[in-house]
Amino acid sequence: MEIVGAMRTDVGLVRERNEDAVAWIRPQDENVANSQGSLALVADGMGGHAAGEVASALAADTIRRVYYDLNGPVPKVLAMAFSAANRAILDYAEEHPDCKGMGTTCTVLAFRDDQAWLAHIGDSRAYLLRDGALTKLSKDQTLVAKLISEGALTEEEAQHSPVQNVILQALGAAPKLQPFINPKGLPLKPGDILILCSDGVSNMVPEATIADLAGRLPPQEACDALIEAVLAAGAYDNASLGVFSVTTEAGQRTTPEATTRRIKLPIADR
Repeated sequence: MEIVGAMRTDVGLVRERNEDAVAWIRPQDENVANSQGSLALVADGMGGHAAGEVASALAADTIRRVYYDLNGPVPKVLAMAFSAANRAILDYAEEHPDCKGMGTTCTVLAFRDDQAWLAHIGDSRAYLLRDGALTKLSKDQTLVAKLISEGALTEEEAQHSPVQNVILQALGAAPKLQPFINPKGLPLKPGDILILCSDGVSNMVPEATIADLAGRLPPQEACDALIEAVLAAGAYDNASLGVFSVTTEAGQRTTPEATTRRIKLPIADR
């Protein structure tokens, strides 16, 4: 099977900077592609004064580098990649006091052996659209989501909660974190569509619209249409997403647009 995908990120209509980062990695080396597959991620940075942009860029680059540097079971490699990204963000903040307190959400899909593996921290999301039904694969690691699960808030009350934006976990927030790493891969079948998005998309566009546009349009057109929907709704946050279609035919590889300004990072590139 072939994964045909596209990604988009937009600063929105209110924020001065785009502190999100997206990545869609498909190795050019055929041996690496066959053994380790492809990798997609969305990271939503936070911290102000461009620190969020630094955190999301560090997460994207570190996770990509570690994932392809290591061999082993996908869940173990993803866990090590997340741990390395967390350490890189903490170390950078220690060396640069103006970045103290920065962090980032991160939601990753690794595609290997006709399966998708999810790794997740924060409130960016992953969805599966299969046979017209949209299923959320990730669970928001937020205070509101926790209160809903405990029965302390209803879904309607949560929409107006003063703690709506409180994230319980993020890369860079603490030396020890517990990201969700799926221990088993999700078997894929032709026709499946997987979607990654930051809360700048999921907070602005109903899930029914996400399912409709991602299900009707090719990945690049779906990304463009969803960004347009976010902008039409007010786009008060940065908005980032990726749409990935599972097909039996080789598709055109697409390149995501630039996600962040170039910054000097304290890690070596591959």
